Amino acid sequence: MFTVEQIRQAHGKVKSGADFPAFIREVKAMGVTFYETFVADGHTDYFGANDYKTTAPAKYAVLDIADTCAAEQFKTDLKAHQEGQSDYLTFIGQCAKLGVEKWAVCLDKMTCTYYDKTGNVILVEEIPQ
Repeated sequence: MFTVEQIRQAHGKVKSGADFPAFIREVKAMGVTFYETFVADGHTDYFGANDYKTTAPAKYAVLDIADTCAAEQFKTDLKAHQEGQSDYLTFIGQCAKLGVEKWAVCLDKMTCTYYDKTGNVILVEEIPQ
């Protein structure tokens, strides 16, 4: 099975949102089937076959997540990030201010779903292959 260190090495190649599809292909090849990243502290839970789970620890100091989601602004900022106009930490700060609690990536469906604090779906995106 995969390790947090292997995933960390793959993620180290990501410089902007434009690099995300290559990261997804790499972790999928490792056996990751699903993962959730939490904006508040950056920890991520990774899942694989046979109920395998590993967790990457927090990456930064805890951020407050806005109670109200500004979905349209988030979509605008996400698009800019995916085009390489912001780095990861800038994007994370924007997510927190705009009320995005987490995102969940399903590698079987090749989707990334963003959620607010109440569990409402903000956006579901197909991940380019």
